[in-house]
Amino acid sequence: MNMDAFLINEDEVELSAIRAQGAGGQNVNKVSSAIHLRFDIPASSLPQDVKERLLALRDSRITQDGVLVIKAQQHRTQESNKFDALLRLQELVNSVAHPPTVRKPTRPTRASRQRVREAKSQRAGLKAQRARVSHDA
Repeated sequence: MNMDAFLINEDEVELSAIRAQGAGGQNVNKVSSAIHLRFDIPASSLPQDVKERLLALRDSRITQDGVLVIKAQQHRTQESNKFDALLRLQELVNSVAHPPTVRKPTRPTRASRQRVREAKSQRAGLKAQRARVSHDA
């Protein structure tokens, strides 16, 4: 699968500017520089298997309705926060873009089982040497 196939369509993303929280002086109080990004996963144009893996994530940013909410307020400008929010959305989608590889169960080789048996008997012999010596002769 090509990574370009999972580019997020900006029409499916709802961006709204809000005031940032925390310290920052007067600039924070008067400028709406933080960005609230909402991405409706079930209604998106992503492939169905990618949607299912996204919804299966145990992420507190995904609501019960399957809407991913990302809040970006790291930067001072709205444009930087918008870019940051879109980048974080893209990274999250890319993290589930490829299905996880299924582990094939294997059995230990005959040689490895033999090495374990030899190590056990060697250890048992070492412990047997620690036993008390009886003077019954």
